[in-house]
Amino acid sequence: MHGRDRRKILLVGDASKAFLEADTVAERHCEICPNISDAVSTAATNEFAAITVVMSGIPGRLSCALRALRNACDARIVLLAQMYEEPIAIQLLGSVANGTALANDYLICPVRPDSLYESVMASRPGAAANTDPCLGVDATTEMRIRHLERLATEDDLTGLKNRRYIWEFSRQIIERAAKENGRVTLLVFDIDNFKHYNDLYGHIAGDEILKQAAVLMNRCCRAHDVVGRIGGDEFAVVFWDDPQRETASPPVSGMERRSASADHPRQAIFIAKRLVRELEAAELSTSGDLGPQGKGVLTISGGLASFPRDGNTIQELFQQADKALLEAKRSGKNRIYLVGTPQTNVADINRAHPNI
Repeated sequence: MHGRDRRKILLVGDASKAFLEADTVAERHCEICPNISDAVSTAATNEFAAITVVMSGIPGRLSCALRALRNACDARIVLLAQMYEEPIAIQLLGSVANGTALANDYLICPVRPDSLYESVMASRPGAAANTDPCLGVDATTEMRIRHLERLATEDDLTGLKNRRYIWEFSRQIIERAAKENGRVTLLVFDIDNFKHYNDLYGHIAGDEILKQAAVLMNRCCRAHDVVGRIGGDEFAVVFWDDPQRETASPPVSGMERRSASADHPRQAIFIAKRLVRELEAAELSTSGDLGPQGKGVLTISGGLASFPRDGNTIQELFQQADKALLEAKRSGKNRIYLVGTPQTNVADINRAHPNI
């Protein structure tokens, strides 16, 4: 093997899918391998400071490709993920092969080449001692970068994703689903009578309830679903087909279309029902003494809209889900309605689908 080049990075995949200035990547001490087989061979016979993998376009299960790279060398592996691939990247960071994580870090695309090198080189062993300003930043700077990234994508009260993230994530995942015959379902809901709760007990108590409710929301959803707070007491969940775990559901025939829940993935309906049950049963509390009335039942009203049946864009899905939410409010609250005819509450689907 050659000696490790502290400035050399191996890029696996199509640079144009990950970088804003893809034509400059090769100029920055980077060797490019367009496919996994070439990358494994190159990694096994050369030493690199790090290996970056463009997640989009890698055929088959990405975990298998990463396992092959991990077996070929001991370099750090950094994933380059589209926003909709972030949940998968997080899962892969927690996956282990032979006692070592399949990946060490990830970055959200599009990435500027200089940002890539700063992040990759800062996180590798010995980076703090690197004096090359183009390739290294200290650990404190890296922590500040990560903090700023969180501020840009997360709701500062609940830690859920913010409205901007939900909107852009949904746009990207719908674009992907259109190409791969996938399905995306958007759930929009809010907490019933929450303004009255705030007015009665104060915003501090209300904030504590929102934070505890957010923990429950995450717990009810799958790891790759994206949960966000989009304003006040209004939340959204994006359900989608995870290619690492499942295949897209087959198209629904015209005879089945929307008599009740035919075009809504069963898992999305199941999780929506679970959200209603879990939040209603939760014993949420605050640091103040609110008495029994202040610890009452927490109910939600919402709407479920699915791509491609209810809309082809994120704007259309939000409009349809909001309409269903408003109808749920008018019909007595404490329910989640599916978009479609007849208006169907997810709680009433048991009779038609006893396994949900």
